[in-house]
Amino acid sequence: MLPEDVVSAILSLTSPLDVCAFSLVSSTFRSAAEFDVIWERFLPSDYQQLLSRLDLPLKFSTKKELFFHLCNSALIDGGRKSFRIEKSSGRKSYLLSARELSITWGSDPMHWSWKKMAESRFPEAVELITISWLEIHGKITTQMLSKNSKYGAYLVMNISRRAYGLDTIPSEVSVKVRDRVSNGMAYICRQDIKKLKMDSYCMQREQFPNEREDGWKVLVSLRIMEFCVSYV
Repeated sequence: MLPEDVVSAILSLTSPLDVCAFSLVSSTFRSAAEFDVIWERFLPSDYQQLLSRLDLPLKFSTKKELFFHLCNSALIDGGRKSFRIEKSSGRKSYLLSARELSITWGSDPMHWSWKKMAESRFPEAVELITISWLEIHGKITTQMLSKNSKYGAYLVMNISRRAYGLDTIPSEVSVKVRDRVSNGMAYICRQDIKKLKMDSYCMQREQFPNEREDGWKVLVSLRIMEFCVSYV
């Protein structure tokens, strides 16, 4: 049987899921799978900085415990962002709060209502009252993301049954990474989605929202674009 330090060195070259699976093989693998050297490799290289940005400090005694803590979404930067790592790979993902976005007339109470919503993970959310021109911008630095990873940009929202006008025409969506810009079209509202998808031309050219059942509410997650992060 190989020594535990050799086993741990081998396990550190695999993935978090592989380590958990190998820990069931024998007591040696199970013991080696607890080594900090393994789980520190799976943690983001900037995890110390991320810990300093958490709104609520984490209590942990091992790197494995820290890894699984960070697999659950946690608020950072004064509740303006949510962060977590992917359990299978350790890749980072972020969710920006409404306060972190640039929204057309977002500070005008005639158009938007800022409030605390029980279904939102953030301290504050915003509700659209009425508007004739809707434009939303979000920004994040690629250095915050995991390198050599494929990412998707999504708009997550809760659409009221009384909402109107969002399904009249598709919206323009785009993602800019450095000097590259990807443009597309997307329907924001879920109304008549099945009917629209019957049109093969629409299916090829436009994006549609995905509905996620979460208790009584329906959250719509709209994929805007996919992009790859590659930096030194």
